[in-house]
Amino acid sequence: MTTVKLLSDDELSTEARAVFDDIRKVRKSDFVNNFWRALAHDPKTLRRTWESIKEVMAPGALDPKVKEMLYVAVSIAHGCSYCIHSHTAAARAKGMTEAEYAEMLAIVGMAAETNRLVTALGVPVDEAFLVDAAD
Repeated sequence: MTTVKLLSDDELSTEARAVFDDIRKVRKSDFVNNFWRALAHDPKTLRRTWESIKEVMAPGALDPKVKEMLYVAVSIAHGCSYCIHSHTAAARAKGMTEAEYAEMLAIVGMAAETNRLVTALGVPVDEAFLVDAAD
């Protein structure tokens, strides 16, 4: 259940409407999801978040599908059901296969397990893993 009303297009401020227009343009879709509709109550946060998402998820060194899969992995680690669902759908739309999804889930599960073990055991970081800032 939401903590704020999800704003319809008719309820948007002028600034929020401009962000929604950009979301639609960039995504080439009329669909604006509930995350943005909740954020629309605060147009400054809406704009800042949208601009950051566009920058981070834009084409770059990482393949767009890989970016979405990383987003899913972090969302699993943080327990964000909404982001897990929305970015899994986005990763699938960018070509993620069921085999890739299963393998990613196995990695997330293994990383969570070994992270807990290392933390509980207090294992120090190996010197070989440290980056020498002088190099």
